[in-house]
Amino acid sequence: MARANTSSRLHRLERLTAQLKAEPFCIIKDLAKAHGVSERTLLRDLAVLREQGLPIEADRGRGGGVRLDRRWGVGRLNLDYAEAVDLLIGIEVAQKLETPVFLANLESVKRQLIASFSPDKRERVEALKSRILVGVTSSTLVQASASQSSAPVIKALHQAFIDREGLQVRYQREDLTLSERLIEPHYLLLKYPVWYVLAYDHLREETRTFRCDRILEAHLTDTRFSLRPRADFEHVWEEGALLA
Repeated sequence: MARANTSSRLHRLERLTAQLKAEPFCIIKDLAKAHGVSERTLLRDLAVLREQGLPIEADRGRGGGVRLDRRWGVGRLNLDYAEAVDLLIGIEVAQKLETPVFLANLESVKRQLIASFSPDKRERVEALKSRILVGVTSSTLVQASASQSSAPVIKALHQAFIDREGLQVRYQREDLTLSERLIEPHYLLLKYPVWYVLAYDHLREETRTFRCDRILEAHLTDTRFSLRPRADFEHVWEEGALLA
Protein backbone atom coordinates (compact mmCIF):
# COMPACT_ATOMS: atom_id res chain seq x y z
CA MET A 1 0.00 0.00 0.00
CA ALA A 2 2.86 2.37 0.89
CA ARG A 3 4.51 1.62 -2.47
CA ALA A 4 1.27 2.45 -4.29
CA ASN A 5 0.98 5.75 -2.42
CA THR A 6 4.58 6.60 -3.28
CA SER A 7 4.01 5.82 -6.95
CA SER A 8 0.84 7.92 -6.96
CA ARG A 9 2.67 10.87 -5.45
CA LEU A 10 5.54 10.61 -7.93
CA HIS A 11 3.06 10.72 -10.81
CA ARG A 12 1.31 13.69 -9.21
CA LEU A 13 4.62 15.53 -8.82
CA GLU A 14 5.41 14.89 -12.50
CA ARG A 15 2.01 16.23 -13.57
CA LEU A 16 2.35 19.21 -11.24
CA THR A 17 5.80 20.04 -12.65
CA ALA A 18 4.48 19.87 -16.21
CA GLN A 19 1.57 22.19 -15.33
CA LEU A 20 3.84 24.76 -13.68
CA LYS A 21 6.06 24.79 -16.76
CA ALA A 22 3.11 25.16 -19.11
CA GLU A 23 1.12 27.85 -17.28
CA PRO A 24 2.46 31.31 -16.37
CA PHE A 25 0.50 31.50 -13.09
CA CYS A 26 -1.43 28.97 -10.99
CA ILE A 27 -3.77 29.35 -7.99
CA ILE A 28 -3.09 26.98 -5.06
CA LYS A 29 -6.78 26.12 -4.62
CA ASP A 30 -7.17 25.33 -8.32
CA LEU A 31 -4.02 23.21 -8.36
CA ALA A 32 -5.19 21.19 -5.37
CA LYS A 33 -8.58 20.56 -6.99
CA ALA A 34 -7.02 19.64 -10.33
CA HIS A 35 -4.73 17.06 -8.71
CA GLY A 36 -7.32 15.70 -6.29
CA VAL A 37 -5.54 16.62 -3.04
CA SER A 38 -5.98 19.06 -0.19
CA GLU A 39 -4.30 22.46 -0.26
CA ARG A 40 -2.03 21.31 2.57
CA THR A 41 -0.89 18.29 0.53
CA LEU A 42 -0.40 20.50 -2.51
CA LEU A 43 1.83 22.86 -0.50
CA ARG A 44 3.91 19.88 0.66
CA ASP A 45 4.27 18.80 -2.98
CA LEU A 46 5.47 22.27 -3.92
CA ALA A 47 8.02 22.15 -1.10
CA VAL A 48 9.36 18.87 -2.48
CA LEU A 49 9.68 20.35 -5.95
CA ARG A 50 11.56 23.35 -4.54
CA GLU A 51 13.98 20.98 -2.79
CA GLN A 52 14.54 19.28 -6.15
CA GLY A 53 15.62 22.60 -7.63
CA LEU A 54 12.45 23.84 -9.33
CA PRO A 55 12.41 27.66 -8.79
CA ILE A 56 8.81 28.13 -7.63
CA GLU A 57 7.78 31.65 -6.58
CA ALA A 58 4.80 32.38 -4.34
CA ASP A 59 2.51 35.36 -4.95
CA ARG A 60 0.39 35.78 -1.86
CA GLY A 61 -1.24 38.95 -3.16
CA ARG A 62 -3.15 37.11 -5.90
CA GLY A 63 -5.16 34.50 -4.04
CA GLY A 64 -2.30 32.24 -3.03
CA GLY A 65 -0.78 31.77 -6.46
CA VAL A 66 2.53 30.25 -7.58
CA ARG A 67 4.64 30.36 -10.71
CA LEU A 68 8.09 29.45 -11.92
CA ASP A 69 10.83 32.07 -11.83
CA ARG A 70 10.46 33.98 -15.10
CA ARG A 71 14.24 33.77 -15.63
CA TRP A 72 14.11 29.98 -15.50
CA GLY A 73 14.16 28.28 -18.88
CA VAL A 74 16.81 27.23 -21.38
CA GLY A 75 19.49 28.30 -18.93
CA ARG A 76 18.50 25.23 -16.92
CA LEU A 77 18.66 22.93 -19.95
CA ASN A 78 20.70 19.81 -19.21
CA LEU A 79 22.16 17.81 -22.09
CA ASP A 80 24.06 14.58 -21.75
CA TYR A 81 27.33 14.14 -23.65
CA ALA A 82 25.80 12.40 -26.67
CA GLU A 83 23.05 15.03 -27.01
CA ALA A 84 25.57 17.87 -26.74
CA VAL A 85 27.79 16.25 -29.38
CA ASP A 86 24.85 15.84 -31.77
CA LEU A 87 23.85 19.48 -31.28
CA LEU A 88 27.40 20.72 -31.79
CA ILE A 89 27.85 18.70 -34.96
CA GLY A 90 24.48 19.90 -36.23
CA ILE A 91 25.63 23.48 -35.74
CA GLU A 92 28.87 22.77 -37.61
CA VAL A 93 26.94 21.30 -40.55
CA ALA A 94 24.53 24.26 -40.62
CA GLN A 95 27.44 26.70 -40.68
CA LYS A 96 29.18 24.84 -43.49
CA LEU A 97 25.98 24.91 -45.52
CA GLU A 98 26.06 28.72 -45.06
CA THR A 99 22.31 28.94 -44.58
CA PRO A 100 21.72 32.63 -43.76
CA VAL A 101 18.47 32.34 -41.80
CA PHE A 102 18.48 32.03 -37.99
CA LEU A 103 22.23 31.44 -37.72
CA ALA A 104 23.25 34.73 -36.10
CA ASN A 105 23.86 33.20 -32.64
CA LEU A 106 25.20 29.78 -33.62
CA GLU A 107 28.83 30.69 -32.99
CA SER A 108 27.98 31.77 -29.44
CA VAL A 109 25.98 28.59 -28.82
CA LYS A 110 28.86 26.51 -30.19
CA ARG A 111 31.38 28.20 -27.89
CA GLN A 112 29.21 27.52 -24.86
CA LEU A 113 28.77 23.88 -25.80
CA ILE A 114 32.50 23.39 -26.30
CA ALA A 115 33.21 25.09 -22.97
CA SER A 116 30.94 22.58 -21.22
CA PHE A 117 33.17 19.66 -22.28
CA SER A 118 36.19 18.43 -20.36
CA PRO A 119 39.52 18.71 -22.27
CA ASP A 120 39.55 15.02 -23.23
CA LYS A 121 35.97 15.18 -24.50
CA ARG A 122 36.78 18.29 -26.52
CA GLU A 123 39.46 16.29 -28.32
CA ARG A 124 36.94 13.52 -29.03
CA VAL A 125 34.43 16.03 -30.40
CA GLU A 126 37.04 17.65 -32.65
CA ALA A 127 37.96 14.21 -33.98
CA LEU A 128 34.30 13.48 -34.74
CA LYS A 129 33.82 16.83 -36.48
CA SER A 130 36.77 16.11 -38.76
CA ARG A 131 35.00 12.96 -39.95
CA ILE A 132 31.85 14.78 -41.09
CA LEU A 133 32.17 16.27 -44.56
CA VAL A 134 29.89 18.64 -46.45
CA GLY A 135 29.87 18.60 -50.25
CA VAL A 136 27.90 20.14 -53.07
CA THR A 137 24.12 19.89 -53.18
CA SER A 138 22.78 16.63 -54.62
CA SER A 139 21.44 16.67 -58.15
CA THR A 140 17.69 16.94 -58.67
CA LEU A 141 17.72 13.33 -59.90
CA VAL A 142 19.30 12.09 -56.68
CA GLN A 143 16.98 14.23 -54.55
CA ALA A 144 13.95 12.82 -56.35
CA SER A 145 15.00 9.26 -55.53
CA ALA A 146 15.95 9.96 -51.90
CA SER A 147 13.90 8.58 -49.03
CA GLN A 148 13.90 8.75 -45.24
CA SER A 149 16.10 6.23 -43.43
CA SER A 150 14.39 4.18 -40.74
CA ALA A 151 14.96 5.09 -37.10
CA PRO A 152 16.71 1.76 -36.22
CA VAL A 153 19.15 2.21 -39.14
CA ILE A 154 19.92 5.80 -38.14
CA LYS A 155 20.49 4.78 -34.52
CA ALA A 156 22.83 1.90 -35.43
CA LEU A 157 24.77 4.00 -37.95
CA HIS A 158 25.06 6.85 -35.45
CA GLN A 159 26.51 4.61 -32.75
CA ALA A 160 28.82 2.75 -35.14
CA PHE A 161 30.18 6.03 -36.50
CA ILE A 162 30.82 7.54 -33.06
CA ASP A 163 32.28 4.37 -31.51
CA ARG A 164 34.15 3.30 -34.67
CA GLU A 165 32.36 -0.03 -34.67
CA GLY A 166 31.78 -2.39 -37.59
CA LEU A 167 28.27 -2.50 -39.02
CA GLN A 168 26.46 -5.39 -40.71
CA VAL A 169 24.12 -3.87 -43.27
CA ARG A 170 21.57 -4.92 -45.85
CA TYR A 171 22.03 -2.58 -48.79
CA GLN A 172 19.93 -1.87 -51.86
CA ARG A 173 21.76 -0.57 -54.90
CA GLU A 174 20.30 1.82 -57.47
CA ASP A 175 19.28 -1.16 -59.65
CA LEU A 176 17.40 -2.58 -56.59
CA THR A 177 19.92 -5.43 -56.12
CA LEU A 178 20.21 -6.41 -52.44
CA SER A 179 23.41 -7.43 -50.71
CA GLU A 180 24.71 -8.11 -47.21
CA ARG A 181 27.79 -6.08 -46.29
CA LEU A 182 30.14 -5.72 -43.34
CA ILE A 183 31.30 -2.11 -43.37
CA GLU A 184 33.40 0.26 -41.28
CA PRO A 185 31.78 3.74 -41.25
CA HIS A 186 34.86 6.00 -41.34
CA TYR A 187 33.34 9.28 -42.62
CA LEU A 188 29.93 10.81 -43.25
CA LEU A 189 29.36 13.02 -46.27
CA LEU A 190 26.38 15.34 -46.67
CA LYS A 191 25.49 16.34 -50.20
CA TYR A 192 22.36 18.16 -49.13
CA PRO A 193 19.86 16.72 -48.46
CA VAL A 194 21.34 13.23 -48.93
CA TRP A 195 23.80 11.63 -46.53
CA TYR A 196 26.47 9.12 -47.55
CA VAL A 197 28.74 6.94 -45.45
CA LEU A 198 32.33 6.53 -46.64
CA ALA A 199 33.24 3.08 -45.47
CA TYR A 200 35.62 0.18 -45.84
CA ASP A 201 33.65 -2.68 -47.37
CA HIS A 202 34.86 -6.10 -46.22
CA LEU A 203 32.92 -7.82 -49.00
CA ARG A 204 34.81 -5.95 -51.75
CA GLU A 205 37.91 -5.44 -49.57
CA GLU A 206 38.10 -1.77 -50.54
CA THR A 207 36.69 1.62 -49.63
CA ARG A 208 33.19 2.30 -50.90
CA THR A 209 30.45 4.93 -50.63
CA PHE A 210 26.97 3.93 -49.45
CA ARG A 211 23.90 6.14 -49.60
CA CYS A 212 22.45 6.11 -46.11
CA ASP A 213 18.83 5.97 -47.24
CA ARG A 214 19.59 2.77 -49.18
CA ILE A 215 20.72 0.97 -46.05
CA LEU A 216 17.65 -1.11 -45.25
CA GLU A 217 18.97 -2.82 -42.12
CA ALA A 218 21.95 -2.17 -39.87
CA HIS A 219 23.30 -4.10 -36.88
CA LEU A 220 26.27 -3.39 -34.65
CA THR A 221 28.99 -6.07 -34.64
CA ASP A 222 30.84 -5.19 -31.42
CA THR A 223 34.13 -5.05 -33.39
CA ARG A 224 36.22 -1.87 -33.44
CA PHE A 225 38.23 -0.49 -36.34
CA SER A 226 41.10 2.00 -36.67
CA LEU A 227 40.31 5.17 -38.57
CA ARG A 228 41.61 5.31 -42.13
CA PRO A 229 42.93 8.63 -43.52
CA ARG A 230 40.65 10.69 -45.73
CA ALA A 231 43.06 10.18 -48.61
CA ASP A 232 41.92 6.54 -48.79
CA PHE A 233 38.49 7.77 -49.90
CA GLU A 234 39.49 10.48 -52.39
CA HIS A 235 38.59 8.32 -55.37
CA VAL A 236 34.90 8.40 -54.34
CA TRP A 237 34.70 12.20 -54.15
CA GLU A 238 33.72 14.47 -56.98
CA GLU A 239 36.42 17.00 -57.71
CA GLY A 240 35.85 20.18 -55.74
CA ALA A 241 32.88 18.68 -53.92
CA LEU A 242 34.14 18.94 -50.36
CA LEU A 243 34.04 22.03 -48.22
CA ALA A 244 35.75 20.43 -45.23
